[in-house]
Amino acid sequence: MRFVVTTSYKPTKEEVSSARELAEELGVKYVSRSRLKRFESEHSLDFYYVFDKNGQLTIRNRETVFFFHPGMSKVRFKNMRIQDSDYLIKSMDLSGSETVLDTTFGLGNEALLIAHYLPEGKVIGLEASEHIYRIVSHGLRNYPYADEWLIEASRRIELHNRDLRDFVKGCEDNAYDIVYCDPMFDSPQMRSHSINPLRPFAMYERINRSDVDEMIRISSKRFIIKSRTRDSLFQELDLEFDRLWGSKKSGVLYGVIDKE
Repeated sequence: MRFVVTTSYKPTKEEVSSARELAEELGVKYVSRSRLKRFESEHSLDFYYVFDKNGQLTIRNRETVFFFHPGMSKVRFKNMRIQDSDYLIKSMDLSGSETVLDTTFGLGNEALLIAHYLPEGKVIGLEASEHIYRIVSHGLRNYPYADEWLIEASRRIELHNRDLRDFVKGCEDNAYDIVYCDPMFDSPQMRSHSINPLRPFAMYERINRSDVDEMIRISSKRFIIKSRTRDSLFQELDLEFDRLWGSKKSGVLYGVIDKE
């Protein structure tokens, strides 16, 4: 992919410095915003990183903007307050002190929700895509959260730019209390406006039984995997779950394998 790093219009010295630093880390050019339009037309860029005025890091092209936002975690938290029900949280059966490994971090909305219920624990996140990792890790640290619970939850999350296969193979048996996997769906909801800008950068390698066996091996309490009811993932993996949590309305299932 061809891309550069830039800033918003009329940037501060700090914004320029941050953009130049990121460009150096990524091994690409820093281009000032005033020169960007011409540079983009001359070099056929796929996208560009932008350090915005509000301190956020985004990825933009002519069609979409990809940025970090905790919107879905806020919706699910509100639903929990009203209905006292979230199938992911139920499936995890948290005591509050666990270390949870989220092997497919994505935008981190589920990790924020999980971390809220871990006042003495933490979430370790893995994100294989460097571009998703850059946007989300910056957002977790710098987003202007309005809710105290999100501020506290974000501090309990540790995100790494690692592929789950390489990572789990290097882990000892029972290294994490709970291991969670949320692979890309076969039949995604293309109406999901928050997810769609992420899709060009996501890793789509299929989860197989060997991967699952490794994730089960490094969990001490339970392993949880997510799928849609109309996907074939659970059938392909041929797993015997101790419990299945799901919603007919959303069509989402959480398969749970207990280790204890």
